[in-house]
Amino acid sequence: MSPDELEKYIDRMLHSLPDMRAPRTLEARVRAAIEARAAIPWWHKSWSNWPQSVRAFFILICGAAAVLLVAAGAGLPTTVDGAQLGHVFAPVAAFTRPLVGLGRGLGDIIAAVARSLPVWWLYGAAAIVVSLYVMLVGVGAAAYRTLWTSR
Repeated sequence: MSPDELEKYIDRMLHSLPDMRAPRTLEARVRAAIEARAAIPWWHKSWSNWPQSVRAFFILICGAAAVLLVAAGAGLPTTVDGAQLGHVFAPVAAFTRPLVGLGRGLGDIIAAVARSLPVWWLYGAAAIVVSLYVMLVGVGAAAYRTLWTSR
């Protein structure tokens, strides 16, 4: 048989089979799921399922809150004194100053070591990293084929 004839034959055979009936419990389960979904209150559903009046009220309240925040922010001073700001953040600066110094020291050490290395060592290290990555992918593929495709 050619592939087209085989396809037509299988199609005829499948169409000649009688329709299967759904299990008797399926209708009850579907109805129970629909009723459970309908019983969820509107405030637990997404915004699009909220009633129109509630959505409008929510937008009105959010707009009023935004207007109040802008009005309250209008009374704030527009300039900040640098001395006051420095005084406020002095404890944070005292904590981070040693960490920044440590980071700069480590950066200087790494830069000095990197300048003293021949460039071929860096190329070799990159080649080793790439080959290890390729080996990891290969071992993973082999493990997958061995463990899960034979079942």
